[in-house]
Amino acid sequence: MSRAAGIQPESRVPAGEQGVEANARLTASTAVALFLLLAAEGVTVLRVRSLLTPHVFIGVLLIPPVLLKIGSTVYRFLRYYAGSPAYRRKGPPAWLLRILGPGVVILTLVVLGTGLALLYVGAGWHQSLLTAHKASFVLWFLVMTVHVLGHLPETARLGLTDWMGRARRWGPGTNLRRAAVLASVGVGVAAGALVVGQVSAYLASTGFSFGG
Repeated sequence: MSRAAGIQPESRVPAGEQGVEANARLTASTAVALFLLLAAEGVTVLRVRSLLTPHVFIGVLLIPPVLLKIGSTVYRFLRYYAGSPAYRRKGPPAWLLRILGPGVVILTLVVLGTGLALLYVGAGWHQSLLTAHKASFVLWFLVMTVHVLGHLPETARLGLTDWMGRARRWGPGTNLRRAAVLASVGVGVAAGALVVGQVSAYLASTGFSFGG
């Protein structure tokens, strides 16, 4: 055990449990990156009329890391319900988090999807998509608050040590997890740079009635 934090290095986890540990750390490491990106996106929401360009850029940037986190979470879900002994021993999340989990995934995809679609649809669909985007965001914020608070201890315990600890100490998978998260962010940056040019066309075609 780590005397400083009470965390067992991945290399000392029994061989049968290392896949479970690596999955949990990937989920938590991605959650740390998403928390920072969502905080930045939250700033743009407060003044979205004047910060629409960074709002769109960060929103698109979020998509690959979000998909990575969904992938790691779904993998744990499938392994658990397929009867994997190691994942069974770890157990499921708390019942409330299990109930909210599908809602978090669906609402996240709806918020991101409607936001992206708003840049490309014609005027006939604009108001309907805008309403869906704003309504889904409110619901997403509510369930995400519970989700974040419920997973905060594990995210801090595993995610922060994966980012801040020495890879040699925490296991050979640490650098791979860091690379996966950074690669997802890199893909997001590239996608955001491509999509953000559409903001001017959106403003020209709609007059930007986000708040109206």
